[in-house]
Amino acid sequence: MVNTQLFKTLKGVLLPDATARNHEQAPAYALSARHQLAQLAATGCLNQTFYASADSQLDTVRALAQTVDAAFVAKTAIYARQAGHMKDMPAVLAATLAVRDVALLGQVFGRVVDNGKMLRNFVQIVRSGSVGRRSLGSRPKKLVQHWLLTASEKQLLNAAVGNTPSLADVVKMVHPKPAEAWRAAWFAWLIGKAVDETALPPITQAFERFKRAVADGAVCEVPDVPFQMLTALALSTAKWAQIARAGSWQMVRQNLNTFARHGVFELDGMAEAIAAKLRDPKAVVHARVLPYQLMSAFKATGEGVPAVVRDALQDAMEAALANVPAFDGRVVVCPDVSGSMSSSVTGHRGSATSSVRCIDVAALVSAAVLRKNPAARVLPFEQDVVKLSLNTRDSVMTNAQALAAIGGGGTNCSAPLALLNKERAKVELVILVSDNESWVDATRRGATQTMREWEVLKQRNPQARLVCIDVQPHGTTQAAERHDIMNVGGFSDAVFSVMAAFAEGKTGPEHWVGEIEKVSLAAQ
Repeated sequence: MVNTQLFKTLKGVLLPDATARNHEQAPAYALSARHQLAQLAATGCLNQTFYASADSQLDTVRALAQTVDAAFVAKTAIYARQAGHMKDMPAVLAATLAVRDVALLGQVFGRVVDNGKMLRNFVQIVRSGSVGRRSLGSRPKKLVQHWLLTASEKQLLNAAVGNTPSLADVVKMVHPKPAEAWRAAWFAWLIGKAVDETALPPITQAFERFKRAVADGAVCEVPDVPFQMLTALALSTAKWAQIARAGSWQMVRQNLNTFARHGVFELDGMAEAIAAKLRDPKAVVHARVLPYQLMSAFKATGEGVPAVVRDALQDAMEAALANVPAFDGRVVVCPDVSGSMSSSVTGHRGSATSSVRCIDVAALVSAAVLRKNPAARVLPFEQDVVKLSLNTRDSVMTNAQALAAIGGGGTNCSAPLALLNKERAKVELVILVSDNESWVDATRRGATQTMREWEVLKQRNPQARLVCIDVQPHGTTQAAERHDIMNVGGFSDAVFSVMAAFAEGKTGPEHWVGEIEKVSLAAQ
C-alpha cells in the first residue's frame, strides 16, 4: 500500500520544487539574475550583514552585472539612484559600464553621478580595481572633468566634504581646464595653492572671512557652506544655534546630539524652533526622508535632546508614512522577529553602523500598515507565532518599538501561514517581512513549507495575494514568483505603493524588473 503521508494529495496547482539553498542551507527559490540585480541595486547595501560580507555582496553584484545585458545594467544604475536614492550600488554599476560599455556610461553618467559624493564614489570604485580596471581611461576621465567644469560653487563645496578620495585628489587626478577665472581660483584654493582671495567665488570668500573672525573672536555671519566645514572651528553656542536655524532638514535630523552637546537647546526658543522644522510636513516630503532614517534619529537621541524634539520626530514619522495605503479586505502582516533580524539594516560599517536593525524595519512596516489599516492582524514570528497585542491608537514609533523588543529564536517563515490555516482564516493580503533565511521548517524535498502552507491558504482564499519583503536581499526566497506572489527586496517608501498596486492587481510580481525596464536611456 502506498505511503499516503509521503505521497499525500494537495489540491490546486503543482507546486514548484525548491531550486536553491539559503544561507542556512535550507531549501529556497533562486530569483532570476535580473531580479536579483534589481533588488540589490534598488535596496541592497555593500556592508557586512548577518549572513553576507561586503566582499561577497560586491562579488554577487559584479557577477550579476556581467550576466545581464549592459542596457539593463545602465537602466538599473539610473533607477537605483533616482528612485532608490542609493549611493554605492549605482556607482558600482556605472563603474562596471566603464569597463563593459563606455558609450552607455556616457549616456547615464549625469543621471547617476548627480552630486559630488557620487562623483567621488565612482572615482574610488574604478581606481580600486574591483570592477576590472585601475585607471579612469579617457572617456570616464572626460566625464569627471565635465562634472567639475559645470558644477556650481555650492555643488563644489558640498563635494569637497569627504575623503577616499577627496575632491582635491580627484582634481589632481583629472586636471580640469576651467574657462572661468573663479573656477580656476577655486581649484587652486582646494588643492592648497596660494590664491588671491578676491578671485574666489562669494561663498568661499565668506568662509575665509568667517574663519578669520572666529580666530579673532569677532562677530561674523555664518557662511552658507556644508555643516562639516564648520565643525573643526571653535564656535560659540550662538553660532551653533545659527547653524541649526539655517541648516537643511536632513542636516538638523543628523546632528541633534551635536546641537545638544554645544548647548543649543538651552537657548530660549531653540528647542521649539528645531522641533517646528522637524515636524513640518512639507519639509519632510522635500527632504525625501526614509522612515527608517527617522527611526534611527529617534533611537539615537541622547538625554540632552529635549522631549519636544523627540516628539517632533514622531510627528515627522507620521508625515513620512503618509503614502501608506489603506488596503481593501482583510490584511495580515507577519514581521520576522528571529535572531538573524538583529543585524543592522545597512550592514556593519564600524562606527558608522546604523542603529536601525532589520527587526526594526520589519516592525516599522507592520506598525505603519496597522496605522492605516486598524483592522489588520499582526503576527510576529520566529520559530512560531509570538503572541503580542498592539494598540492601533498608539503612534507608529511606539508600536514599532514594542514589536522590535521581542527578538530571538530561529526562523520559520511558514509559521504565520500555518496559524492562519489552522484557524481557517479568511484573508485577502498577507505581508511577510523577513530576511527569508527560514530553516526551522526546512523540507527534505519538493516545495518549501511556505509554498505548501500558502497553497493550502489559497484553497480557501483564491483571490489572496502574498507580498514577501526581504529586508536584506540575498537572491533567494521562500515563496516562488507567480501571479499571486510578489518578492520585494529591501525597504523604502516605494514599497507601500508597490504593495497597493499588486494587491489591486495593477502590477505583476516582478515589479523591480518591470520598473527598471521602463527607464529610458535616451538623453534628457
